[in-house]
Amino acid sequence: MHIPFVDIQQQYQNIKQEIDAAIASVIAETAFIGGKYVQEFEQTFAKLHGVKHCISCANGTDALYIIMKMLCIGHGDEVITVANSWISSSETISQTGATPVFIDCDANYYSINENLIEAKITIKTKAILPVHLQGQMCNMDVIIALAKKHQLHIVEDCAQSHLSEYGGQLAGTFGIASAFSFYPGKNLGAYGDAGCILTNDDALAEKCRMYARHGALIKHQHKIEGINSRMDGLQAAILLAKLPHLSKWTEQRIANAEYYSQALSGIKEIVMPVVRPNTKHTFHLYVTRCKQRDALKAYLKDKGVETAIHYPTPLALLPAYQYLQYQPTDISICNQYQHQILSLPIYPELTNEQMDYIAATIKTFYE
Repeated sequence: MHIPFVDIQQQYQNIKQEIDAAIASVIAETAFIGGKYVQEFEQTFAKLHGVKHCISCANGTDALYIIMKMLCIGHGDEVITVANSWISSSETISQTGATPVFIDCDANYYSINENLIEAKITIKTKAILPVHLQGQMCNMDVIIALAKKHQLHIVEDCAQSHLSEYGGQLAGTFGIASAFSFYPGKNLGAYGDAGCILTNDDALAEKCRMYARHGALIKHQHKIEGINSRMDGLQAAILLAKLPHLSKWTEQRIANAEYYSQALSGIKEIVMPVVRPNTKHTFHLYVTRCKQRDALKAYLKDKGVETAIHYPTPLALLPAYQYLQYQPTDISICNQYQHQILSLPIYPELTNEQMDYIAATIKTFYE
């Protein structure tokens, strides 16, 4: 049996008519840059989250950078984020001229350890960038209290947390702004790169939209210098076709996670993910901790099961951040877990038969 880590082809086959119609409409109308599909997606995604503004852009990385740049974060400033994320979360801080300050992860939930943040706040700190990793939100009560106390911005990285909730409130609606990615493998994925910014701040929304479009809200009327970061019409139309299915797909991911946890419950060598109380974990990833991780990964591959490691090296220990001189002891949990974590397939199209096969293969390995 071959089980891919993500099965985008199967998802396409399930909604082929809708996707094909969306693509055909864009081609027929040559609505490739801007236009009604981009506008409709922005309006629909903003309405889904109950916010005033959705600014589409080329990808989730740009979304983070644009937000911080338009908040005037720059040289001499610091932004606090977690040490175990994709590099977009930190490189965008550096691109503004600011310095990323890395915090160790929580031992149970893998997102930022909120209890370690305050000790890292200095007069240079301008923002906290919580990353809602794997589909599970950070403890926003603690982060909001710290941001208010120290007058800091909260910029949410929601690249992995479409429809995730904390206290019944959707990810992306807690800070001054949030960034989403629609990379093809995301819970809501385009067929190429795409992203967006959500915010209720009118002035910030206008600045972000202007900056992402060469510094102009009207063509040729450039009020500032900007960048070229636009979601194209094809991606917007594809996302619009997928969006009505997102809630159902999310519930299936949650059901798959519960099925996995039952199927794997008797294996003492593997630790299943823990759901934070008062949250809705949407399981962009199903991340386990395993003994003999590398050997298990190789064994699963040999048996046809694709897995992944998110992430093999903590950001703070990458060569790119050697200049910051972090030591493994500074992020001891991240450093420990990098040798244990293994992500199993968790996409909505995964069948019980496939999950049973994965669980049985893992049991056989440890036996």
